[in-house]
Amino acid sequence: MAADSMEIDDALYSRQRYVLGDTAMQKMAQSHVFLSGIGGLGVEIAKNIILAGVKALTVHDTKQCTKWDLGINFFIHEDDITSQKNRAEATLHHIAELNPYVHVAASTVPLDETTDLSFLKQYQCVILTEVNLLLQKKINDFCHAQQPPIKFISADVYGICSRLFCDFGDEFEVLDTTGEEPKEIFISNITQSNPGIVTCLENHPHRLETGQFLTFREVNGMLCLNGSTHQITVVSPYSFSIGDTSDMEPYLHGGIAVQVKTPKMLYFERLEKQLTNPLCLVADFSKPEAPLQTHVAMLALNHFQENFGRGPNIGCLQDAEEMLKIAMSISETLENKPQVDENVVKWLSRTAQGFLAPLAAAVGGVASQEVLKAVTGKFSPLQQWLYIDMLDIVTPLEKMGSEEFLPRGDRYDALRVCIGDGLCQKLHDLNVFLVGCGAIGCEMLKNFALLGVGTGQDKGLVTITDPDLIEKSNLNRQFLFRPYHIQKPKSYTAAEATLNINPHLKIDSYINKVCPATENTYSDEFYTKQDVIVTALDNVEARRYIDSRCVANLRPLIDSGTMGTKGHTEVIVPHLTESYNSHRDPPEEEIPFCTLKSFPAAIEHTIQWARDKFESLFSHKPSLFNKFWQTYPSAEEVLQRIQSGESLEGCFHVIKTLSRRPRSWTQCVELARLKFEKYFIHKALQLLHSFPLDTRLKDGSLFWQSPKRPPFPVKFEVSDPLHYGFIVSAAKLFATVYCVPVTEKDLSEETILKIISAVKVPEFRPSNKVVQTDETARKPDHIAVSSEDERNAIFQLEKSILSNEALENDLKMKPISFEKDDDSNGHIDFITAASNLRAKMYNIEPADRFKTKRIAGKIIPAIATATAAVSGLVALELIKVVGGFSAAAYKNCFLNLAIPIMVFTKTAEVRRTEIRNGISFTIWDRWTIYGKEDFTLLDFINAVREKYGIEPTMVVQGVKMLYVPVMPGHIKRLKLTMQKLVKPSADKKYVDLTVSFAPEIDGEEDLPGPPVRYYFVQEDN
Repeated sequence: MAADSMEIDDALYSRQRYVLGDTAMQKMAQSHVFLSGIGGLGVEIAKNIILAGVKALTVHDTKQCTKWDLGINFFIHEDDITSQKNRAEATLHHIAELNPYVHVAASTVPLDETTDLSFLKQYQCVILTEVNLLLQKKINDFCHAQQPPIKFISADVYGICSRLFCDFGDEFEVLDTTGEEPKEIFISNITQSNPGIVTCLENHPHRLETGQFLTFREVNGMLCLNGSTHQITVVSPYSFSIGDTSDMEPYLHGGIAVQVKTPKMLYFERLEKQLTNPLCLVADFSKPEAPLQTHVAMLALNHFQENFGRGPNIGCLQDAEEMLKIAMSISETLENKPQVDENVVKWLSRTAQGFLAPLAAAVGGVASQEVLKAVTGKFSPLQQWLYIDMLDIVTPLEKMGSEEFLPRGDRYDALRVCIGDGLCQKLHDLNVFLVGCGAIGCEMLKNFALLGVGTGQDKGLVTITDPDLIEKSNLNRQFLFRPYHIQKPKSYTAAEATLNINPHLKIDSYINKVCPATENTYSDEFYTKQDVIVTALDNVEARRYIDSRCVANLRPLIDSGTMGTKGHTEVIVPHLTESYNSHRDPPEEEIPFCTLKSFPAAIEHTIQWARDKFESLFSHKPSLFNKFWQTYPSAEEVLQRIQSGESLEGCFHVIKTLSRRPRSWTQCVELARLKFEKYFIHKALQLLHSFPLDTRLKDGSLFWQSPKRPPFPVKFEVSDPLHYGFIVSAAKLFATVYCVPVTEKDLSEETILKIISAVKVPEFRPSNKVVQTDETARKPDHIAVSSEDERNAIFQLEKSILSNEALENDLKMKPISFEKDDDSNGHIDFITAASNLRAKMYNIEPADRFKTKRIAGKIIPAIATATAAVSGLVALELIKVVGGFSAAAYKNCFLNLAIPIMVFTKTAEVRRTEIRNGISFTIWDRWTIYGKEDFTLLDFINAVREKYGIEPTMVVQGVKMLYVPVMPGHIKRLKLTMQKLVKPSADKKYVDLTVSFAPEIDGEEDLPGPPVRYYFVQEDN
């Protein structure tokens, strides 16, 4: 996104572009931003907005680098302290290196109450950190008074408390409040009434809100509705009203209502006014009063600083009392007169000189997103305050003496002020396993480095793993990586970069995927050595697997993830909380087979159809072709076998492919042209033959009504870029698959047009093939082959052998693996052309290449702001886990920075399963049985019965049934030894078994108990 050309570097910004869209990206590329204060919070904000791609950023700071900064600013190093560099100048090179398209400058000129602020007129947004409140008010007044107003953001972290304030002027227009795709609702009925009631299709709730606007299309009957826009009132989850329809024609059938995105005007007040009547975002609904209480406490801190010319001393009770008096008097001046929380004031006073780097990461992520909103008008801004406090971290430290929090002269002093030396030491001695070194992983490693995780002299180690290599698109949000790292392993590179932040870190890096296949590496012994596991993954399957390993080995797990501006964190603590697998999100809805094959209703359906066609034509069929000829190495042998009546699986389709195999570029183009005819003309004609437009169902209603759309043949026009593009992209892929050489002359338009004009296209002949209309039917595994097809296969194979077209080279193809990120390979070109041609055939709105790529490639939108916020929240929970806090301290979080919302919730308490007679267990319980060499299965069952008081009814090892009484021969197994029935792997002395037991009520199914770990020999005491 060069400052002079305004072009978007899609390879760099692709994931973010899916979040913000082109318009917002272009606006960002024109914006100049000023940031004062490049300490721990300022550097977080700078990092995020540079990665996002503003045009220019000026970082301002007047302070010199100190030892203190090593624990809060990840771009300041020991030599910056030795040379007494200014903080802005020390970080300038590092932040500029994050994005070559952003111009970054440093300013060290003093900024105070006497400064002429006219220099700020060149900026669209001003961000202040570490600036006193009086100066904040002066700068805010100046920014608010400009025309147009300069967007103003201030943010601070003092010890365990943080605040964020936004003022975007008297009027601020938001172009898109949520960034979500406009909803499309299929209509089943519209009443002739005042108001008219629109009803959606059954089982398809509209999920709209009163006040939203909809436009209508494809309505049959009430034709005047088509193209019109109406504001709606929600009546029920399946209906809404649109105003007077009583004079319209009667509704017949069909129709789609499409949500219309409308701009929204928001209004902001200046800082001066908001200080006395703050509008706060509530993040923890269990403490709705907390934001105002923290507001009062932080105002008291500001007044203390103004009155005494310093902050309150660390752990000083006298200063805390003074701050409390100030807070009480301030509370009386505020409009709501909020109650003062003495605990908040006390802890803020005790820790104000300190700094929690993970809290800065969380607030910095939110603040950065507000900057992007300010310069783009995309998403809903914060109105106007956000407060986040970490009382949950410090409350358990109440009994510690003040000396625990005093500085020791090292890089962890800012952290020590907040959490005490003892907790710092526990972090240093921590063994942590980080799975994934992508966007969240990079941010987590930065947090680990600032916290000193794994830096203990005798203990502590950070273990990381990631099988992926670095790609250019990663650079936009995985801030540890640079262009010269592309194609290097993520884990090794991330480890090296983390050591640049904190050289005392001990870190082991691997490139393994964590899955059942690597359990020799990530064994039970490995897990039991870890104090905590942190996942930074992008898929549910991997999360579920690692969660199961953590539960099996009683290890705490902190999980997180992002999708665009949304993010979540979840803390899982043995014996206290439920695990990740305790809850299951509803499965992603699959598109019915008949919808994909014959009745698409949305662009997502045509894109999936095109993606499936790509897999079938260029990957699946070529792979089956190769596999077949590896089994039967000669065509003559195959011919002989099928002539003798032998049935060879898949031979008909393989022979059909062989006989039609293109052997030249001309034939590749011809094949592509014939595919066009088949997919976009003959398919439509066949469907209309099977179901003419006037076809009616048994109840008399039309077959072709919403959501079913009748297809219409797409007449081939060689001059149409979409038609021509399909032919060329398909022909290129056919050439690759069939190993046909292609020259530059072959690819010339003149050559291709000449080939197309000579193609003989077969006439359409309708068939009596049954068209599947049942939405519950699945794609058939095998298509039946008729005797006529078999005879034809023999004939075709004989012909190929006689014409020397079944030689060794003819029996090989080159399957293509779908790759979405290589724009030169033509994969997305084919899918886009095929999808949009099918969309045209069904009168569906087409999608551009960019949207097609996102859907076909199942790309998860991503932006650095959400990633930074989520990782900061994870690191804060990590501190609690390390401290061994009670269940009440832990918080899960869901956030959506677009809206914005940030919701903290208590972790789910672990459920206890009652058996009988006071016997119960949770997912964290483990039963153990110690055996000996001659221990039989009956001995094992008796041991379980005697030790745990239940009646075992079934014994299972994984998916292997060891003992199920109703199974034939299982009763005889009772006499077999455990060593014969189950065998541990070479490195284990035990196996994990599941024992089911009889329920209390007859007729109910047997219940599985907790895992039973059976040791083959008694362990020595």
